[in-house]
Amino acid sequence: MSYKVTSTILPEVLILEPKLFEDERGFFFESFNKNNFQQATGVKLDFVQDNHSRSKKNVLRGLHYQIQHAQGKLVRVTFGAVFDVVVDMRCYSPRFGKWVGVELTAENKRQLWVPSGFAHGFLVISDIADFQYKTTDYWYPEYERCLLWNDPEISINWPLHDKPKLGAKDNAGKKFTEADFFK
Repeated sequence: MSYKVTSTILPEVLILEPKLFEDERGFFFESFNKNNFQQATGVKLDFVQDNHSRSKKNVLRGLHYQIQHAQGKLVRVTFGAVFDVVVDMRCYSPRFGKWVGVELTAENKRQLWVPSGFAHGFLVISDIADFQYKTTDYWYPEYERCLLWNDPEISINWPLHDKPKLGAKDNAGKKFTEADFFK
């Protein structure tokens, strides 16, 4: 098996640690293999898009989701470190409104599987971070929603030491009680 898979407190959200081949020259690992991913997780899917963002320290992106054309995401950090957060937005779920946070770094090479029905965001905790992810559907801006990153209803414990740097979309996120949910 190419991955060690660990469940989180949101059982559908999975931490994947790839099998690493390392020697004095460096390292190699398969960052994605469809057959091995399906065998390790039991999740059958097709990715349609790869995305790559670079952000500076204290940049907070999220919490994003698409209410239609919902995206599953396989996320990882290839340079630096982030605190990655996932919130259950499925009103039928027993974990509705609960969140989990995982540190993803270039060094730990962890990946996080974020299924559709969840809001997702991250905070850069290194000087710079390159964040890469695969999605199961395309980006549709008309269906994109943003959950307010600091909503006290959810109470995410972000590892912040200063005020985060936010984009306009993230600054205008909706409170959980006003958000669109998956039904």
